[in-house]
Amino acid sequence: MFTQPRIAPSILSADFMNMERDIRVIEEGGAGFVHVDVMDGHFVPNLTLGVPFVKQLKRITDLPLDVHLMISNPLNQLPWFLEHEPAIVSVHAEALDEPTGEFDRAIDMIHEAGAKACLALKPDMRASVVEPYINKLDMVLVMSVYPGFSGQKYIEGTEKKVARVVEIARAAQASPLIEVDGGLGANDATRAVAAAGADVFVAGNAVFGAADRAAAIAAMVQTADEARTAAIA
Repeated sequence: MFTQPRIAPSILSADFMNMERDIRVIEEGGAGFVHVDVMDGHFVPNLTLGVPFVKQLKRITDLPLDVHLMISNPLNQLPWFLEHEPAIVSVHAEALDEPTGEFDRAIDMIHEAGAKACLALKPDMRASVVEPYINKLDMVLVMSVYPGFSGQKYIEGTEKKVARVVEIARAAQASPLIEVDGGLGANDATRAVAAAGADVFVAGNAVFGAADRAAAIAAMVQTADEARTAAIA
C-alpha cells in the first residue's frame, strides 16, 4: 500500500500480430508488470489467453508477469500456469468456496510455486472477504469494471472499496499491494484510487491505444503520484 505507483499494461489491448514489439515498447517505457488477462468463457463471457501464451511470454520479457485468472476452476488450472513461473497470480474470490478452505488452498498453492498470491474482487464482491487472508496475500486486485471485456468505463465509488482494503490491511499490520483494473488512464479514476491507496494500475487501451506508449505510462505514474501526495499531505 502506498508504494511507488506501477503501471501494468494489459496485453489484451496489444497487437497480437506484433506482441514482442509491443512488449519491448512497454519495457522501455517503464511498465512495472505485464498484465495477462486469462478468461475461460465461463467465469466471464469472453475467451482469451491460456497457458501456452504465458509460456511464450516468459521467453520474450523479463518484466514480471501479473497473471489474472478469470476462470471457473482455478484450483484445477493453477498448476498449469504456475509451471511457467509468473510473478503474481490473481484468483477470484467468486470462483472459490470459502467454507471448504479453497481460499487458503489457492493462496498456498501459489506460494509453494514461488509466486506472489493475489485475491481478485469483482465490483459487487464485498471488500471484507479478504480480511481472514490479508496477512497471507501479496496483493489484492479490486476490479473497477465487471471483468470480461476491455475498454469499459470506471465504476464510480471503486475508490471506497480500495480505501476499505487499506483499512483492513492496516488493522492487521499487513502491507499487500493493491491493484485496480478497469477504466484507468491519466484520468480522474486513477487519481481517485491512487489517493485511496492503490499501488498498481492496470491499463489496456490507455497504454496500447496511445501513439506514445511510454508517455502514456509516464502520465499515469505522474497522475497517481500527484494524487497520492495530495492525499497524504
